[in-house]
Amino acid sequence: MSTEVPGKFDHKNYLASLTRRPGVYRMLDAKGEVLYVGKARNLKNRVSSYFRASGLASKTMAMVEKIAAIEVTVTSSDTEALLLEQNLIKELRPGYNIQLRDDKSYPYILLTEGDKYPRLAFYRGSRKRAGRFFGPYPSAHATRETLQVLQKVFRIRQCEDSYFKNRSRPCLQYQIKRCTAPCVDLISPQAYQQDVHYSTLFLQGKSDLLTQELTKNMESAAEAEEFERAAVIRDQIVDLRRIQEQQYVANQGNDADILAAALEQPYVCVHVIYVRAGRIIGSKGFYPRFKLADSGEEVLSAFISQNYLGDGKSATIPAEIIVSGKLEDAESLQAALCYVAGRKVKLAQRVRGHRAKWLELARTNAAQSLQAHVSDKHNIKNRFIKLQDYLKLDYQPTRIECFDISHTGGEGTVASCVVFDDNGAVKADYRRFNIKDIAPGDDYAAMEQVLDRRYTRLSKNEGKIPDILLIDGGKGQLRQAKSVLEKFSLPEICLLGIAKGISRRAGQETLYTDTLNGYREISIPAESPALHLLQQIRDEAHRFAITGHRQRRAKARKQSALEEIPGLGPKRRRELLKHFGGQLQIRKASEAEIAKVAGISKKLAENIYAYLHNN
Repeated sequence: MSTEVPGKFDHKNYLASLTRRPGVYRMLDAKGEVLYVGKARNLKNRVSSYFRASGLASKTMAMVEKIAAIEVTVTSSDTEALLLEQNLIKELRPGYNIQLRDDKSYPYILLTEGDKYPRLAFYRGSRKRAGRFFGPYPSAHATRETLQVLQKVFRIRQCEDSYFKNRSRPCLQYQIKRCTAPCVDLISPQAYQQDVHYSTLFLQGKSDLLTQELTKNMESAAEAEEFERAAVIRDQIVDLRRIQEQQYVANQGNDADILAAALEQPYVCVHVIYVRAGRIIGSKGFYPRFKLADSGEEVLSAFISQNYLGDGKSATIPAEIIVSGKLEDAESLQAALCYVAGRKVKLAQRVRGHRAKWLELARTNAAQSLQAHVSDKHNIKNRFIKLQDYLKLDYQPTRIECFDISHTGGEGTVASCVVFDDNGAVKADYRRFNIKDIAPGDDYAAMEQVLDRRYTRLSKNEGKIPDILLIDGGKGQLRQAKSVLEKFSLPEICLLGIAKGISRRAGQETLYTDTLNGYREISIPAESPALHLLQQIRDEAHRFAITGHRQRRAKARKQSALEEIPGLGPKRRRELLKHFGGQLQIRKASEAEIAKVAGISKKLAENIYAYLHNN
């Protein structure tokens, strides 16, 4: 059902025929863009509430003024309406709905299957691959911290299979007692599987059972006079008890997420404490955008819907979700959580004992995190104002784009573009560029290529034009940037270069800007907030570039150069490697020697030789 009325929306006629059944409503503006998506147990009552004569918040009234049409979809139940609402929010991303910026998949710990010596690894992505998954964990830090504990106590290998299979002697991890060197058979498969079993019990939260098994095995080893083995198990028990002392353990074996919200409009913080197997394994603060929020309970309802409901979210739903306050739609939320998870999920609002302590901790963290977040936002705005003064701009800059180049000896060159506005980093606008077809190590050509690719789109009105273009480099890089801006007729952008000083220390950078009389050096005191802003943006661009470069370099090194040669399939590659013994020997061989290999024609031998020697 929908209606569109020129000018102001005629809500009276529309509401007269609106159904009272449950469903989802979408509010549209004059351009047909969705302003807000909501759900209702009674569509007529809920939509009518937006058009009452009094009692509306100013931000809600501002949205209502923009409404040109309302569309509804009737559903058979509240749960179905809730699930449909979340699917539409994620698809349409309306401006007045809660927006969670961090939509990455949660990290897990993967235990590989089918290997003689299984591996424990950090994993993020689809869980369709073979293996056992433990988690999800709240952050990469919490995941890696758990892996470090396992590496120290049980010494299960965590190295890549390609590294593991090519060892001829133990690596450093064995020397520092973080691995038992299964790569060179210094531990039997049976003993290694025992350590895998212990690690599995630890990851499942069965700490008491694990300690009992270890104690029993230690006593058995001592009775058999295997004192060295008994000492190793004793040390494992001591390490486990120390870890348990550092954690507040209660309600052993249960998983729970504890949620609390704090508001200081226009800023919102939802703090989540993650409890797995009765152990607090970490916490995380979320700062969603929610223009219509009036209370913490309203924020939590929207957060639970978007964070836990939807495709691929079932694994992230714990057995219990504990929230502060009383949620109006708690019943329908719990029904939807159970439906998505395919099991019983409890949504608790009134708790006692240790769970009440967890909830109070979440409230405290939410308030403190929001205070720090608001303070940081204000500091960033002040830094932009100070920068305007030093650059002598007749307007206040609100958007800065920074570019950096990263490579190792010309290999795997990657350029980064990071974006900051007066609220901080705009990570949705970050971009990486793989640089191609330039001389290795030519930073000027790399800078020209990335700027050309970036501003080709901006010249077509695709994206936002920055107020300041910050280049990690000196006058040479600025010349490249200026030529690109002139090419696309974008001279109004302020050009700024930040070059490291001779000592390469923070605070001793040299700043250049483009003027009518050439490139002018700018002096900003080391203690100035404006310089701190530029340093922060430059460091973020460097981090983003070097991360992309390392990923590209690692990917290139995993792939054999032979795989890129046209006409050279797997069978012929095997024959080449069998004949010469390795890629280094193939590179040293002549065309005639390569042609002697079975299945390699003279023409293919010429192509192989030419490719390997960059001819």
